[in-house]
Amino acid sequence: MLRITSFFLSLAALVTRGRAGIAFGDSYTFVQGTAGYPAFSFIGGYLPSQFSFKPQQLLSDRIVGGYNGTACGGPNWAEYLTGCGLGDGLHDPAQCPIQLWDFAFAGADTTEELLPLHHNYTVPLVNQTQQYLTYAEPVIGHHMDKTRALVAIWIGINDINDAAGMPNVTYLDFYDATLDIVFDASVQTMYDAGYRHFLFVNLPPLDRTPSAQQSSNPNPNATMINQWNSALAAHKDAWARKHDDATALLYDVNSFLNGVMDHPQKYGITNTTGFCGSKDPQVLLDPERFGCVPLREYFWFDAGHISSRAHEVMVEDLRPFLRGESERYGSDGGR
Repeated sequence: MLRITSFFLSLAALVTRGRAGIAFGDSYTFVQGTAGYPAFSFIGGYLPSQFSFKPQQLLSDRIVGGYNGTACGGPNWAEYLTGCGLGDGLHDPAQCPIQLWDFAFAGADTTEELLPLHHNYTVPLVNQTQQYLTYAEPVIGHHMDKTRALVAIWIGINDINDAAGMPNVTYLDFYDATLDIVFDASVQTMYDAGYRHFLFVNLPPLDRTPSAQQSSNPNPNATMINQWNSALAAHKDAWARKHDDATALLYDVNSFLNGVMDHPQKYGITNTTGFCGSKDPQVLLDPERFGCVPLREYFWFDAGHISSRAHEVMVEDLRPFLRGESERYGSDGGR
């Protein structure tokens, strides 16, 4: 007990002094943890034996860096933004330049009320925030300087893909119903727990995946993605108007990544239409052996995920966006 208590007190001091990021979402945001479901999460899963965890399990959990630590063949945007999990090996979230507590789950939709789980162990967004508030908040949240914490939510990629294949779906109604749940069941509960700074990320150009580029009728198409993104902006604005003591930011990753695809040479990217196809980590060392160019030259890592390089250039744009919004909020309290 003494050892656990000492570890807990040490972590509490680190959290209080440092900035922290708390992330929720799907495979675009998930990081592999030593206590996570393999290839899906930082900690636990949705099965009854996996959903809860003890303080020591959380405090000893480590982010797994490297090729198989995310869904993009290297660090993802959450890791680039926080400086946490970069490079091979194991990384302690509490020791990072900005602590990263990542509860995103690969394959997650928003809620099983509207869409079936991909697997019986998949943790939907609303249950990710529930899991955090029930089991992580008492361990790290109560000792966190919440005035320096950013709650990031990037969701909708699986929702729009899964809904696109369902019959008799009125997409605009579905998008609104889904986003109602995002803000009512996840954003509001985090706000009620004392968190005041929120970042939302809209949908990437899923209408330009390698397979979509080969289709005359991609599904989802650009119109559907723009409709979701417009609905997200409207829901964010409506929520922010009711919570004038909160910061609610929306990063338009769709516009930025479309720009990257239109002008890839600016970012050292040479391939925006395909991907390497190999899941062997050795492809990083000798891509030519696998018939590939260096992975940093691909926009897509696989059929549905952007590459680590695309995540990196995204953060090169996201970081000044956050800095500018922080200055704007600080100077005039604008929304």
